[in-house]
Amino acid sequence: MRILLTNDDGIHAPGLEVLESIARDLSDDVWVVAPETDQSGASHSLTLSDPLRSREIGPKRFAVSGTPTDCVIMGLRHLLDTPPDLVLSGVNRGQNIADDTTYSGTIAGAMEGVALGVKSFALSQAYGWDAASQVNWDCARTHGARVIRKLLAVETPGDTLFNINFPDCAPDDIKGLQVTRQGKRDQNLLMVDAREDGRGRPYYWLAFRRHLSNPAEGTDLYAIYNNYIAVTPVKLDLTDHDMLASVAGALAE
Repeated sequence: MRILLTNDDGIHAPGLEVLESIARDLSDDVWVVAPETDQSGASHSLTLSDPLRSREIGPKRFAVSGTPTDCVIMGLRHLLDTPPDLVLSGVNRGQNIADDTTYSGTIAGAMEGVALGVKSFALSQAYGWDAASQVNWDCARTHGARVIRKLLAVETPGDTLFNINFPDCAPDDIKGLQVTRQGKRDQNLLMVDAREDGRGRPYYWLAFRRHLSNPAEGTDLYAIYNNYIAVTPVKLDLTDHDMLASVAGALAE
């Protein structure tokens, strides 16, 4: 089995090393095509107005001056001599659940794999709500290959990927796997941090507040808060099918 790896934290991110160890438990044919720099929050964006540059930094290992989506396209359409059987994106530094899903470059890497016809999974490792917390990668490293093997046996539609999130706990404290739906936080956590530079001119950081929600059972939020590995099937089709009839009726009047 040939596996293509990417991420949004960049080619030198520790989570990518964790993903490589997971992938090598599954196959000895592992390729890495990852962004040259951190692309967190890039979502499913493409680089169209600037050229892409690719740099080979080792056997079957490339850094690309673009987004996770660019990397998957470069891997499948240019760098690999034959297509992969699986695309793995991650392991992200921090969970990608609930509202994070639409912002995540990690999930977008898997989205592009699916869009190009390859079974694809996104993997993320949650970590503490204290801003000074360090990421404990052992949970993803220990359980990642086992979870992927189980999911490889599942027949999936051509536009569906799996979003896998590992909770912030020791590997032995995992309570199990939960198949979840995308949750919704109690509040939007994005904030604008306004500052001034040395000349008194304003500049801004977009940042996330650390806040625990009170999620419903069955959601990815609930699973992660309660030490379960959350597996969420995600479709590329964003149509609100429940709304079709009512909108058609309104437009027909």
